[in-house]
Amino acid sequence: MKRLKKIAHDIADSAGITINGNNPWDIHIHDDRFYQRVIKHGSLGMGESFMDGWWDCKQLDECIARMLKIKALNQIQPSLPLVWELLRARLLNLQSKSRAYQVGEQHYDLGNDLYEKMLDKRLVYTCAYWKDARNLDDAQEAKLDLVCRKLHLKPGQKVLDIGCGWGSFAKFAAENYGAHVVGITIAQEQVELGKKLCHGLPVEIRLQDYRDLNEQFDHIISLGMFEHVGYKNYRTYMEVAQKCLKPHGLFLLHTIGTNVTTHSCDPWLDKYIFPNGMLPSVVQIGRAIEGLFVMEDWHNFSAYYDTTLMAWYDNVQKHWSDLQHRYSERFKRMWDYYLLSCAGIFRARHGQLWQIVLSKDGVVGGYESVR
Repeated sequence: MKRLKKIAHDIADSAGITINGNNPWDIHIHDDRFYQRVIKHGSLGMGESFMDGWWDCKQLDECIARMLKIKALNQIQPSLPLVWELLRARLLNLQSKSRAYQVGEQHYDLGNDLYEKMLDKRLVYTCAYWKDARNLDDAQEAKLDLVCRKLHLKPGQKVLDIGCGWGSFAKFAAENYGAHVVGITIAQEQVELGKKLCHGLPVEIRLQDYRDLNEQFDHIISLGMFEHVGYKNYRTYMEVAQKCLKPHGLFLLHTIGTNVTTHSCDPWLDKYIFPNGMLPSVVQIGRAIEGLFVMEDWHNFSAYYDTTLMAWYDNVQKHWSDLQHRYSERFKRMWDYYLLSCAGIFRARHGQLWQIVLSKDGVVGGYESVR
């Protein structure tokens, strides 16, 4: 144990973190089993031990950001179970059609009450656009409007929304731009609530896998769904989008991305938040679109995801008294860790947020970037 404590203290010190120190980003240990669990299991042990109450931190988001900046957990040798999970993700298609609905059942169907308290009034579960906004509602509307403007959306045009959530974009585009929208999702609760929220509008919300699509649209968007596709399916995904897009249409892909190419998700996020998820790199996206699309615009506003996640976290704290009758204290620690650790990831610039505009054969005269 003494050796494990020294390793943990040395790693923390190099990140400017003092174990049991006085700074808000310092870690406070309540159970010495923490050291063995983290040294043995890395990020999975870090997250699980937090869920179990073995440690706390007043400013967890900043703690995680500091650790990521020095790649602290990379200094820990992976355990055999972790090595197997990495190999499993590399060898198997964890995002196959037969497994596609798992993330919907585990994450997006947790309960609409949780998301209604956490998100903005439109239930947008993707990064907001804070350029000229001062609150979450305005920032999310600005993001939806940004997407419409990037598409040069016109009344009567038919838009496909791959991974439509609760229909936030569909409702906004129909109400403000006169668009006709088909949204698909793999989460049943999103379909049911989305249909209610879009009632009376030219919007269709379906429970459908993207691989079953076979129809034409003026434009296609996908906001925060590509993270569930998996590298073995990136090319298939792009082929489906290319097949469904009319000749002069635009495809806007909004996705979280990574700085380096990987083939698996963070073990803790995979187990507790986004099963079978993984983040694409620039290289992986480039290979997937090669020969299918012309890349017209690539917009990075990842710093806004830190702000968005902290707004979601604040909303959960504010409304927890309305939720605690349904969700356990351990769930809350898990959810807090999810939101704050992800904020730390973007603050450290380890996670990116890209909006990529693609065309089939290139926009005649060139595409004018919209910001």
